[in-house]
Amino acid sequence: MGRYDDIIHLPHPTSERHPRMSRQDRAAQFSPFAALTGLGAALQESARLTEKRMIPDEYEQAELDKKLQYLRENLEKTPRAAITHFVPDDRKEGGSYRRTEGCVKKLQEFEKTLVLTDGTVIAIEDILELELLG
Repeated sequence: MGRYDDIIHLPHPTSERHPRMSRQDRAAQFSPFAALTGLGAALQESARLTEKRMIPDEYEQAELDKKLQYLRENLEKTPRAAITHFVPDDRKEGGSYRRTEGCVKKLQEFEKTLVLTDGTVIAIEDILELELLG
């Protein structure tokens, strides 16, 4: 006679207070966990593309300087401009180019910045293209 012969053929005990767990919930207990937390975010961050800062050639720089001089001379009219400028990335090397439109409030020579009426401040060295809108 075996050790468990007296209980082997008894029905499986079922609780009256607790319902049976579904197969899906039971399987979830044994599913793998994320052992490498943060790996997905790190891979996604490294895959994010950034652009290198472009440096205008001497002709483009001369054209840009002419437009900046026009802005200096006409600040009292708050001229409207579309500015394509470089925005450095906070997390990795490089950045992106953004086009900002607005009325120019002032050119700060000492800080080398351009200030729009909405409070946006753009470093003059980051400006790639400047279009005067009128």
